[in-house]
Parts: sequence; structure tokens; C-alpha cells
Amino acid sequence: MSKRSRKKQENGKSTIKVKDAFSNPIARLGVGTQDLLQATEYPLTRMTQNHQLLTSLYRENWIAQNIISTIPDDIVRKWYILQSNVTPEQMATLQKLERVVHLRKSILEGMYWGRLYGGAAGLILIKGQNNLSEPLDYGFILPDTFLGIHILDRWSGIYPESEIVADIADPDFGLPKYYSIRDEETGVMVSRVHHSRIVRFIGRELPYYEKVAELYWGESELEAIYHELVKRDNVSSNIAALTFRANINYMETDSLDQMLAVNNTEAQRRFWETLRAQSVIESNFGTRLVNKGDAIHNTQYTFTGLPEVYDRVMMDVAGAARTPVTKLFGRSPAGMNSTGESDMNNYYDYIDGLRENYFRPILEKILPIMALSAWGEVPENMQIDFPPLQTPDSEELATIAEKKTQSILSVYQSDLMDAATTKKELKGLSEEIGLFHKITDEEIKRSEGKTYSDYKSMQDPMAGLMVPSYEEEA
Repeated sequence: MSKRSRKKQENGKSTIKVKDAFSNPIARLGVGTQDLLQATEYPLTRMTQNHQLLTSLYRENWIAQNIISTIPDDIVRKWYILQSNVTPEQMATLQKLERVVHLRKSILEGMYWGRLYGGAAGLILIKGQNNLSEPLDYGFILPDTFLGIHILDRWSGIYPESEIVADIADPDFGLPKYYSIRDEETGVMVSRVHHSRIVRFIGRELPYYEKVAELYWGESELEAIYHELVKRDNVSSNIAALTFRANINYMETDSLDQMLAVNNTEAQRRFWETLRAQSVIESNFGTRLVNKGDAIHNTQYTFTGLPEVYDRVMMDVAGAARTPVTKLFGRSPAGMNSTGESDMNNYYDYIDGLRENYFRPILEKILPIMALSAWGEVPENMQIDFPPLQTPDSEELATIAEKKTQSILSVYQSDLMDAATTKKELKGLSEEIGLFHKITDEEIKRSEGKTYSDYKSMQDPMAGLMVPSYEEEA
């Protein structure tokens, strides 16, 4: 039925704007009725701005800690592969620089606090460049001058300023142009930093106006999961409390209410002392002494159904955290024929998306600086690739190696590519299957232009000796 309608004259025509919704007042169903569902509200709380609550959750709740750390740990677990024509010595120099400046640890820390508080920043440290308000000039990055990145969360003294990057070609277009670093105790600004010297880490993305309300940071991961955490903690605590009531003994005593109400204090005290003595005897010897004629009853509580309730609550928490139960709670898959394989595949697809959309921009901002500091130049063909997250076991690896190798060899044996291309393809599998590492560039070069038929003819002892029949006839 129509909730509201309005007529409007436009160009001599009558138009009707309606807003339709379901409503059944007699049954108290739908819009505008006294229905329990209609009383539901979703007030805008912006819990991300509650620094004390987020900090308390992280320190006190192990599930909150897992929610914050699990996904970043998996993002950087396989790190990255640098696709570039650099020598092994150069790669060793770059990897040594990563270890010296603790790059992986710093990126992980930035991801942690960005997810916890909705925002964090990494200040790029370059030796000799003290004027942080100027744009980062790559031409003045000398060898051995990169000192790492210093992580500050949004409550540690770094504040985005109001001026926005207006250059649409800038990767930080639409974000703050400058950041102020202040002393938290005095509130005095210590430094003004240009955005080119900042690596941003944020939580969940927000719509524009909410992003502005959060000073261009994101939403804390715990804000969207908070109510599910509350449910889980309460269910877990109630189940634990029920264990104290699993086996209760109670005794019938004649005129107990009158004794407690009428008797003097001394009589009541003796009664409590008697109960205490009986409790000690029962705890030590498993027996209870009572007067003849008194009745003792035992009530046992059954926990049927509680494990299923707890599992459903855990699934809700895991779904809100976008993390499988097996990883978030450290539990093995449960249920008939349950392997958790599909959950893990979906999860790894999600992590792959984060590596491309979240981790790659961070690396692409830092790696050129590291290359200048380690090598003195940035290779033109420097590209980043990410290795697969899932590692097959030995049997699966052998099957993959056999199928992929056979596919390459079948194309080669059909003379559709030469031996050099075949060796390149086989060497390209080395990172995945652990074979063909020792194929050298010299071997590949010597095989250029040689096909499978060429090698077969070289192995034929009669090649070139047989005279075709048409020549004999001639």
C-alpha cells in the first residue's frame, strides 16, 4: 500500500511520487505498526573514535587480538617476489637492507594498528633529509640512507591536515596533503610532513562523509565485530558458570523459614556452622551426615545443545571477521566429511585481493626508495609479484610437476617451439615445483632455433646417408 503520495504539476502534466512499503496494522506487521521488528534501530555510534574501548578490547580479549593480527600475518607471510633483471648479489643486498631496517616488522605493525584504530601511518626515514614538509625527492636518496619506516597510530600524535591533494595523477589524490606530528604531552607540533613521506595503513574503507568524520582514516575492524564479540563472550561465560551447577545437592529441612526468621543469632550461627561442617566432610570424603528423616536430593544439569549454540556464535564472529573458524579460533574443522578446504580457498582468495589492493601500493612506494639506497638506481623493469599462499604437499607437488612438465614437453615435441623456449618455460616452473633451477642462461642461448626434430635427426645414425628414390630414378 502507498505510505505517502504527492501530486506535482510539471509541464502541464500531473505526476505522483509514491513511497511504497508493506503494512498490516491489524496483524501489527510492517511499516508504522507496533511490531518488535519496527522498533529496531541502528544508531550511529562511531565506536572507532573510542580509543579506550578499542585498546581495552585488544589487551583483554584474545579473539580481538587474533582478528587484528591474523589477516596481516597472512598478507606478508609469503612476502613478495621481485621480477627484475638484477643479479643475485643485488637481491642479497636488498634483502639485507630489509632485515637491517626491520621492514617486515614495521609493515606488520602498521597493519595491526591501522586495523585496530582505523588508521596508522609510517614515516619514511631518509638520512640527511630533515625538512619533512618538502616532497620526497628521489634524486637526493643516496646509497645507505634509507633507515626504515617509523609507525605512528592515529592516537600517537599524527594528525592529517585539512589541505587535500588536488593532483589527479598523484596516487594520494583526495587524501590529506600534509600531516602534523605533535607531542602528545604538550600538544606542540614537532614536525609537518608531506604526504609523499607517509605510508598509510587504514582499517575498513568508509563512505566519503564518514571518511571525513574520521579525519580521512578508516573504520576499526573491531567496530563491525563488536556486537558479535559481546555475544560470544557472554555465551562462553554463561556456559562456564553452568559447570558450577552441573551437580547440586539440596536437603529438606523442617521449618527452615521459621528458624531463619524467629531464632536468635546464635541459633542461626550454629545452623550455618553445621552446614559448613557437612560441606567439608562431603568435599573430603564424598559423604554427608544428616538427621534421621531428613531428605537429600541431587539435581544434575545436562549440557545438551550448548556446543551447537557455541559453535554458531563462533561462526558469526568468524564471518564478521572475514576469517575462517579454523584460523581465528585455532580449531580443526568439525562435522561429517568436513575438511574446511572450501573455507580456506575463499579466505586465500580474499587475502590475494588484499595483497593486490592494499599491500602492493605500500611496497610500490617503499621499494624504489630501498632500491636507491641499496643499488643507487631503480631498474626500469622492476615489478612485484606475489607467490601463492597455499603450499601443496609432496604428493600434490609431484602431480603438478608431472602435468605441467608434460604439457611443455608435448608442445616442444610437436615442433611448436624451440628448445630455448622450452628451457625457459621449464625454468619458469622452478619457484612453483622446486625443479629446473640449474638451467643456465648459457644453455638457453645455445638452444636457440633448435627444434625437437633437429635433435632427433642428430640422433639418427643414417641421417643424411639415405638417398631418396626419386634421385636414383633420375
